[in-house]
Amino acid sequence: MSTNTLSPVSGRLFVGGEWLSAREDFASKSPANLAEVVGTFPKATPKEVDAAVASARSAFPAWRRTSRILRAECFDRLAQLIKRDTDALAVLMARECGKNITECRAEVVEGLHMVQYVFGTGRQGIYGEVIASEIAEKDAFVRRKPWGVVAVITPWNFPFAVPLWMLGPSLLEGNTCVFKPSEDTPAIGQKLVELFAEAGFPAGTVNLVQGAGETGEALVKNPDVNVVCFTGSYEVGKRIQEISASMPERIVAAEMGGKNAVIVCEDARFDLAVNAGILSAFKTTGQRCVSASRIIVHEALMDRYAKAFAETAKRLKFGDPLDAKNFAGPLIHENAAKKVLDYNALAKKEGAKVLVEGSEIQPVAGAKGCFLSPFVYQMDGKGARVLREEVFGPHVALVPFKTDEDAVRIYNDTEYGLSLAVITESYRRMRFFREECEYGMGYVNLPCIGAEVHLPFGGVKKSGNGHPSAAGLIEAVTHKTAWTVNHGTDIKMAQGLTTALEGGPA
Repeated sequence: MSTNTLSPVSGRLFVGGEWLSAREDFASKSPANLAEVVGTFPKATPKEVDAAVASARSAFPAWRRTSRILRAECFDRLAQLIKRDTDALAVLMARECGKNITECRAEVVEGLHMVQYVFGTGRQGIYGEVIASEIAEKDAFVRRKPWGVVAVITPWNFPFAVPLWMLGPSLLEGNTCVFKPSEDTPAIGQKLVELFAEAGFPAGTVNLVQGAGETGEALVKNPDVNVVCFTGSYEVGKRIQEISASMPERIVAAEMGGKNAVIVCEDARFDLAVNAGILSAFKTTGQRCVSASRIIVHEALMDRYAKAFAETAKRLKFGDPLDAKNFAGPLIHENAAKKVLDYNALAKKEGAKVLVEGSEIQPVAGAKGCFLSPFVYQMDGKGARVLREEVFGPHVALVPFKTDEDAVRIYNDTEYGLSLAVITESYRRMRFFREECEYGMGYVNLPCIGAEVHLPFGGVKKSGNGHPSAAGLIEAVTHKTAWTVNHGTDIKMAQGLTTALEGGPA
């Protein structure tokens, strides 16, 4: 499909149910063709950010009092709109973030699944439970109540699904939201909010501000924001946590990347192990928070595995994201490509045995894009920076191990702990890695990439603070309250506490 006939998006902010006049403060360019402008967008000023938060705060009382079932009905309408626009959303996403069109379509479906999940849970009682009391005459309840205003700050690599992971549970539970998409994918962010508006979400429940770090900082600094939901880099997540530390009532749910790995055991099914490694390392051009930049391989398999993995990597087609025949597309921008090339050079400096040399390529005729070919190397150096730091690109190390304990040590030798895959036929070995590795999401005989909306999504250590995204986000966007009712005609207390008053009531 030619993108030259597609008109650029004219960006606006959305505050209190009103689209503000279009401004052209910054441009979104296609990473596959830097000459193509996907759209122009306004950087929200601090005053506009505050207005968006005030709008969300004003809408909160009425929204939280709305029937939970009626809140869910809004998501049913949203689901129908997403189905209607699936192809157009996928094309816009491929143009703007460079993911292959097949991945973009799958991401739209993932976002749809989140919306369907939210709608389906609207009539279920997961927001509360009845608890037994020591006193027969008492009924005890645990109920969930919304916090208030949720700031949703999302990354460019999943610009449709991740916002819905956060916006969906937040809104269903009665919170209102201010959404700041990545400055690298503002067009998809705007289109998503357009769908929310068309679906009939009340004014002020969803607000949109655009911009880069200064916009996000203004949003996080606003004391009327109760919860910040963030997915992105550790550096930005840490800054959000530092700002929020001075606000004791603030909740931060952050997922901040990983240094993930696939562990290939001696008893692994070989072809499955190669495919799992390739998909984990290079899908989305290695630009997933769960991408594996380490394949930890038993030494008995290393020579055979390295040969097969390298040969497969060389055959992968990186090119136009709108061509479904390509495996993957470009890096998100030139700085991202430079970062990966710098890590490639660092690997060589730290003693890598290069198996596939990664370099800049230009596979789209007549266009300059941010494409790199895969870089694959073998290394057994302990403590090497390149084996411990997140790269976020088509860069992967094959690391040998002798024993299962050795593999655990290698896997855990990083400050991150997000995603892990184990390729083995042994249930005992699988259980050992499940118990000893530090991760948030584990897979067996699968790639270490992937997400289903009804499962938690998060990590440990620098990968996050334990608050999951997706369906598990309910834990962060609501707080539990205890509610105890006495149905007796007098007072009885737990723990045997006496309630007798000397002399009786006054």
